[in-house]
Amino acid sequence: MIYALEINVTTFPTARLSNIGQLMNLLLPLVLAGAGLIFLVMLLKAAFDILSHGDNPDALKKAYGAIATSVIGLFIVIFSFVAVQLIGKIIGAQLIP
Repeated sequence: MIYALEINVTTFPTARLSNIGQLMNLLLPLVLAGAGLIFLVMLLKAAFDILSHGDNPDALKKAYGAIATSVIGLFIVIFSFVAVQLIGKIIGAQLIP
């Protein structure tokens, strides 16, 4: 028995990519989700380091630095998402609502 699959917009979602706006609509949520997961992992690791190295001031300083770095990185990702949305509105591209 042979099965055939037709590639069109309904069966293969990436067939809808015909311009850069549609590519951004696909990639931006994935990048934001990835950045959120990286933030969560870094935050949990830093929190574990704080709990497990409570008597070592150097380790605490490193853990607090990791928390600050992860928060700054998350703000940069959110700001860049907002900037892309704003640029999309200015040039008239249809971006994520």
